[in-house]
Amino acid sequence: MINNKKILAVITARAGSKRLPNKNILNLAGKPLIAWTIDTAKKTKYIDKLIVSTDSKDIAEISKIYGAEIPFLRPKELANDKADSISVLKHSIEFFNKEYDYILLLQPTSPLRTTIDINKAIEMLNKETKAVVSVCETEHSPLWSNTLPKDLSMANFIRPEIKNKRTQDLPKYYRLNGAIYISEIDYFYQNNGFIGNKTRAYIMSQQNSVDIDTELDFMFCEVLIN
Repeated sequence: MINNKKILAVITARAGSKRLPNKNILNLAGKPLIAWTIDTAKKTKYIDKLIVSTDSKDIAEISKIYGAEIPFLRPKELANDKADSISVLKHSIEFFNKEYDYILLLQPTSPLRTTIDINKAIEMLNKETKAVVSVCETEHSPLWSNTLPKDLSMANFIRPEIKNKRTQDLPKYYRLNGAIYISEIDYFYQNNGFIGNKTRAYIMSQQNSVDIDTELDFMFCEVLIN
């Protein structure tokens, strides 16, 4: 609870994963991937209820072992490739008859986010800040990126205004890192998500922002932990 308002934290973890099969329960440095997020969330002082939304009995059982609640198994229509996180979160909110004030999304693919990260993001919430989304600085400036024509010509690849500039002279760019999304529930419904006029960014380190989508991501994360 923060500002006398209750927080429902939802870890979303469906069974299907094409790039890295069963990634949510793969062993990462001694425990299942999802357990890293559960353990971190359990230490967060503001969360009133922590649940895992999943369609998998295996994920559900492992999540229970590590201390998360499994109030339901996600319906099939919210467990396919086309199901989006917004619909999954609305299902969780409505399951509890909207008895919570804030919805907090914690994806299990961000195992290196810390309890401090979650607490600080939550502490940004106030009358003027209805939602907070975590970001990190981009690894490379997007100003050094461009599309390529069919003939692969590089003639117009670099914009003239940055052609002779050093990387450190370019403005900083940030990207969504997928680690923390929190919103006042009414604001979440108004915007059909977390991004709106009263959303602010919580900046995380690149190291804590590792997002596991592929086997290479998984291996890199394990190296960082070890």
